[in-house]
Amino acid sequence: MTSLDRRSVLRAAASAAAAGALAGCDPHRDADPGAGPVRRASPSGAGHAVPAPVHAARPPTRVPGLPVEIAHGPRDGHAVALTFHGRGDPKLAKALLAEAERAGARVTVLAIGDWLDEQPAMARRVLDGGHELGNHTMHHRNICALPADEAYAEITQCADRLRALTGTIGSWFRPSQAQRATDLVTRLARKAGYPHVLSYDVDSLDANDPGAPAVRRTVLDSVAPGSVVSLHLGHAGTVAALPPILDGLRRRGLRAVTTTELVT
Repeated sequence: MTSLDRRSVLRAAASAAAAGALAGCDPHRDADPGAGPVRRASPSGAGHAVPAPVHAARPPTRVPGLPVEIAHGPRDGHAVALTFHGRGDPKLAKALLAEAERAGARVTVLAIGDWLDEQPAMARRVLDGGHELGNHTMHHRNICALPADEAYAEITQCADRLRALTGTIGSWFRPSQAQRATDLVTRLARKAGYPHVLSYDVDSLDANDPGAPAVRRTVLDSVAPGSVVSLHLGHAGTVAALPPILDGLRRRGLRAVTTTELVT
C-alpha cells in the first residue's frame, strides 16, 4: 500500500467513525494443524478443502501457575496485549491488521463464530499476519446469563468453526457480553478445551464509537505494562486510533504482542 493509499484508508475510517461506523460487541451495550488440508466452515455446514495457513494456528494456551481467568500479564515487563473482538466489515478488519503489521505489532483476535461463517477468509488473514486467533462464542449472546447447555453450545460451536478453518480451537476463549466469566462459564470453557479464560484490564470503549481521539486517550490514559486491552474490529474509529495508540505505547517503551507472548 502506498502512503497515499494508507492516508485514504485512514481518512475513510475517520469519516465513517464520525458517521457512526459498524456495530461490534460491547458488554456494556446490550485437531492437528499439520495433518494436511483443513475444511472451511460455511453457513450451510458443508465446507470445502482449503490450503493450510502460512502461519500455523496455536492450540489453546496453557500457563502453569497463572489463574484460570487472566486479566493482565506481568507488570514488570515492556509489553501489552491488544485484543480485538472479531466481527464486522472485513475491509476495516484488514485495514486494522495492516496498520498493526506496519508498526511491527501483533494482536489477538477473539472471533465470533457467525462472523467466521460469513467471512471464513479472515481466519487465515489473521494468522498469516502473525497474529493470534481465539474464541468469542458463536453468536455473541450474554453467555453468563445462559443455561449451561446453551452456554456450552456457544463455546463449542465457535470452537468447531475455528478447528475447521485452522486445525485448532484457538488460543483463548473470551466470554461474550461480559468482562469476567462466571464460575459456570469458566468450567464450561475448560471442558471445551480452554485452560484459561481471557479477560482484560483496559476497556477502550471503542464499541460506542466515540471517535478516534477518544479511543486513543482512553487506552493511553489507562494502559500499563502487562495490560490486556479490549478493542473491536468493525469500527472505523478504532482503525484510525490504532497508529497513535501504537506510537504512544512505543514512546513509553511498550510494545504490542500477542496475549500468549505476553503471559509466557
